[in-house]
Amino acid sequence: MTDELLARHRAVMPSWMSLLYEEPIEIVHAHDRRMTDSQGRTYLDFFAGVLTNSMGYDVAEIGDAVRKQLDTGILHTSTLYLIRSQVELAERIAKLSNIPDAKVFFTNSGSEANDTALMLATQYRRSNQVLAMRNSYHGRSFGTVAITGNRGWSASSLSPVKVNYVHGGYRYRSPFRDLPDAAYIDACVADLVDVLDTATAGDVACLIAEPIQGVGGFSLPPDGLFRAMKEVLDAYGVLFISDEVQTGWGRTGEHFWGIEAHGVTPDMMTFAKGLGNGLAVGGVVARGDVLDCFQAQSFSTFGGNPVSMAGATAVLDYIKDHDLQANCAARGAQLLAGLRAADSPLVAEVRGKGLMIGVELIKPGTTEPNVPAAARMLEETKKRGLLIGKGGLHGNVLRLGPPMTLTADEAQEGVDILVDALAATHEALAG
Repeated sequence: MTDELLARHRAVMPSWMSLLYEEPIEIVHAHDRRMTDSQGRTYLDFFAGVLTNSMGYDVAEIGDAVRKQLDTGILHTSTLYLIRSQVELAERIAKLSNIPDAKVFFTNSGSEANDTALMLATQYRRSNQVLAMRNSYHGRSFGTVAITGNRGWSASSLSPVKVNYVHGGYRYRSPFRDLPDAAYIDACVADLVDVLDTATAGDVACLIAEPIQGVGGFSLPPDGLFRAMKEVLDAYGVLFISDEVQTGWGRTGEHFWGIEAHGVTPDMMTFAKGLGNGLAVGGVVARGDVLDCFQAQSFSTFGGNPVSMAGATAVLDYIKDHDLQANCAARGAQLLAGLRAADSPLVAEVRGKGLMIGVELIKPGTTEPNVPAAARMLEETKKRGLLIGKGGLHGNVLRLGPPMTLTADEAQEGVDILVDALAATHEALAG
């Protein structure tokens, strides 16, 4: 059955829609943090549909909220009509954002949210110049591919904007990596000023940045970098956009939004993924004057639809009622400690916050990216009943982003499997 479905997939789906594993799997059932494939094998999920299934699977409170909306007979009305649940959710997100006089626009995905933010920033500033971070990823749309600072995900040099990249997000391979935190921040800020003064025409629209780079391998700068950068941006009149598609809703454990670790409030934030727990939802929350600057009529056909709004509201309630931000902090600390204690020669760095953890793999005794080890680790963990992701600039970083409801026992189970798989991978590649 799986071989037949794989053949059909390859015949009708684009070749660039990559699948994990030498033998891809079809998931047919899921509950809590466990998923079962079409062959009856069950796995502990440590990737959550790329951090999207934030509450896990088969959550009664979310399913009940969606079914209640379905029972009205209304799946869609469009934003041409008033949608009470959309207004109520926007009010909550605006308040949670801490952005003064905030307004919200809902989309269907993180790509669309980031594209909207770019459109607003360039309109507001009357400039097509954009700054982004090296090793960044912001989506699949034409505009977001154009600002992605990771060659593996940037398919075209064509672009609706003029983009320049600055240092700071990925410390392990940075030329400033050996500097202490304060000096690292100073060096990155100096680079930002240099780029503004030499590589742009001066009237830059925005800087967009992920507080923790997701596809880039859960890499992160020292806390305070973006506060220091925003001081420069403010002096130049440049807007700051925080891409919270993966870092939002308490996943980092320390804060509700990833950018809060830097002690700064952005002009705009984008969000998606975990808010819907699998439902298609994304959006932009921004200063009212920025969100209102669009000089044309517009609306969103499916953005903010009643079904997604019902599910997203239930997700926010669930996060609050079960104190999942605190759970992310506790389980993240457990995972970090367990993986760092493994002390594998394949591991250069275990990094992250909360339930966003990256494990950078190298060839032992070097800093050279170990791409074969990352591929082997996916197979070894799958064999042992654990699903993980991978990413990074070179595809050599293991990405761990379990549902925010992960238990202590499940965290330990995952650590045990990962440590065992690291040993097996090292032995296999050494031989």
